[in-house]
Amino acid sequence: MTGRRTAYTNVRLLDPASGLDARGALLTEGDAIAELGPRLFAGGMPSGIDEVVDGHGLALAPGLIDMHASLREPGFEHQETIATAARAAAAGGVTTIVATPDTDPAIDNVALVEFVARRARETAAVRILPMGCTTTGRDGERMTEMGLMAEAGAVAFTDGDRPVADALVMRRALSYATAFDLLIVQHVEEPSLVRDGAMNEGEVAMRLGLPGMPAAAETIMVERDLRLVALTGGRWHAASLSTAAAIDAVRQAKRSGLSISCGAAPHNFALNDGDVGEYRTFAKVRPPLRGEADRQAVVAGIADGTIDVIASRHAPRDAESKRLPFVQAAFGAVALETMLPLALGLWQAGNVPLLRVLETMTAGPARILKLPQGRLAAGAPADLILVDLEAPWRVDERRLRSKSKNTPYEGRLVQGRVERTVVAGRTVYDRTAEETRHA
Repeated sequence: MTGRRTAYTNVRLLDPASGLDARGALLTEGDAIAELGPRLFAGGMPSGIDEVVDGHGLALAPGLIDMHASLREPGFEHQETIATAARAAAAGGVTTIVATPDTDPAIDNVALVEFVARRARETAAVRILPMGCTTTGRDGERMTEMGLMAEAGAVAFTDGDRPVADALVMRRALSYATAFDLLIVQHVEEPSLVRDGAMNEGEVAMRLGLPGMPAAAETIMVERDLRLVALTGGRWHAASLSTAAAIDAVRQAKRSGLSISCGAAPHNFALNDGDVGEYRTFAKVRPPLRGEADRQAVVAGIADGTIDVIASRHAPRDAESKRLPFVQAAFGAVALETMLPLALGLWQAGNVPLLRVLETMTAGPARILKLPQGRLAAGAPADLILVDLEAPWRVDERRLRSKSKNTPYEGRLVQGRVERTVVAGRTVYDRTAEETRHA
């Protein structure tokens, strides 16, 4: 192991993968972690250290892995680019973005997987791992060459915010994927039930006169796919669960030993359908904001481990696509910079232990995607975040680094602020330095 040596001292080491929560220090050498522990440097700082970072008692944790974010490039660069998304991610503590293939053209062949990887190397401050399409052009009909795309670097396969609605196509995709041990990620909505919907079906939608998206649409797709997983033995991940019934279906299916996992978006545990207010289009998201009972079920699913992953569902939209009547407005919200503080809110409220919260954004997605990141261990990649767990700040869309500013959390007071983000041993975000530059 060679390269620049950086010592992080006076930190609270938080590693969900090992259960570590202790005061101590960590040493990186080059792009990897060399040593860490409560007793590291107890006898004094060794020679040959290039930089010493005093953490002042703040938390040092693995960099976050966001398992579901839309980066919009190629095709929608007016909403977001790989470079702007990476800057937002770095400020939010996200060191690895798993990018959805809902671009134009869709990422459905080797050349486009290689394009995303190349653009990421050229422009991104954080790691960008592309997902490939499950079906050609996300048409839900013809399977892509998933094996070849996996060889080119695709880490999973999905049609983004379009479900694979045809059961036979999904069965074939799961069966094919088993030959290469590939992961199929499904957007769990029965499309015919939500086709004309604008928000969660319920009392709020009725009062506002808006067409609803029933909770049953999610449960039906989850239960169908679970049957297909049992039939094929495939690896399957529900991108975002938002309803109590669907979460319970996954909870029960996990007991049978199926190779399944699932995620949740911050907006489904931090907001409910009452936050649509008077037709607030920034609160038009997928999955839709649900009722309070479903929101609480998401929190419980995270706490008991049924929900494996918190993923941002970052979906940038330009102002023109949101400044429309609610039914015509686009779905989506920017979320890379707010995912961590909203997740930490589960711990601050006493609903979920701290290490469990962090696990959903580090060791959890790393396990599902079979990545070496997401842990503090000697030899692991030096992807780190230094976090002030208690620092309050108010969400201000003008200060968000995403190219689009469509956040449903404008003005919300949150706690938990990233002070430094490190990718492969290199600092890609330093809050103090950045604020000094812009003073």
